[in-house]
Amino acid sequence: MSVASFGILSVMQSLARKNEWPLDKMNLTVDVTKKFKEEFNQPAREGVYIYGLYMEGARWDTQGGVIAEARLKELTPSMPVISVRAVPNDRQETRNIYECPLYKTKLRGTTYVWTFSLKTRERPAKWVLAGVALLLSV
Repeated sequence: MSVASFGILSVMQSLARKNEWPLDKMNLTVDVTKKFKEEFNQPAREGVYIYGLYMEGARWDTQGGVIAEARLKELTPSMPVISVRAVPNDRQETRNIYECPLYKTKLRGTTYVWTFSLKTRERPAKWVLAGVALLLSV
């Protein structure tokens, strides 16, 4: 398991202890904000903010809050800041969600870190076929 995976898991453990929730009945949920790193000046109230990610195969529609078609010549657009927090399984959003893999690099394969549930208006299969993924570095 990578260092990045341990960091993500620590978010879940921290909130499980704080709220006295069983760890095996929790999931991570992500909310893509409309802001970039420079616009934040306080830490997240719950969970963590993640920045510096890129999307490959599509782009994030900041206004619509969903995955959108990639623009020409925009191969790996920057993602806005992502809020990551833990929630009980029964509070996890499951409709109109694409399970987006997060990799360390464009090479993918063994660089897998985690899967983030991102909102979509399209069928998730569209993004699977497009090979949409989040990357830590490009």
